[in-house]
This record gives sequence, C-alpha cells and structure tokens, in this order.
Amino acid sequence: MKTIRASEISSYFYCQRAWWLQTKGHIPENQTELSAGKQIHASHGRDVLKAGCIQIAAYTALICALILLVVHLALLYFS
Repeated sequence: MKTIRASEISSYFYCQRAWWLQTKGHIPENQTELSAGKQIHASHGRDVLKAGCIQIAAYTALICALILLVVHLALLYFS
C-alpha cells in the first residue's frame, strides 16, 4: 500500500497533469528555476525563524520591564 504524502495532494490539486507526469518519473526541464525557488524558500524560512526569535526576545524584555516597574512601584509605595 502506497503512502500518499501531503506534497503529492498539493501537487495534484495545483496541477493534475504535473502530478501525473511526476508519478511517471518525468523530470522537469526547468531545473534552474526549481533550484532557485528552493533557495528562496529556504532563505524565507530562515528569515521567519529569525523573526520568531526576535519576537520572543521582545516579549521577554517587555515582561521583564513590567516586572521591574511593579517592583519599583511597590518599593516606592512601601517605603
């Protein structure tokens, strides 16, 4: 029994003919464009990961600042 992968389903819904050719072992002629597209997607993935890390760092800094503000106000109030 053959496992159907999500990428195959995506390929089929995008273009049934391309999916059929791929299952028959046809190799696309636009290899340079496909390679460039893979590099662009990899670069974008790294950028998204960096942005997520920066966002986590920003939220962490914001929480630390709020904690310090509360501590400072509490010390002013109780002294």
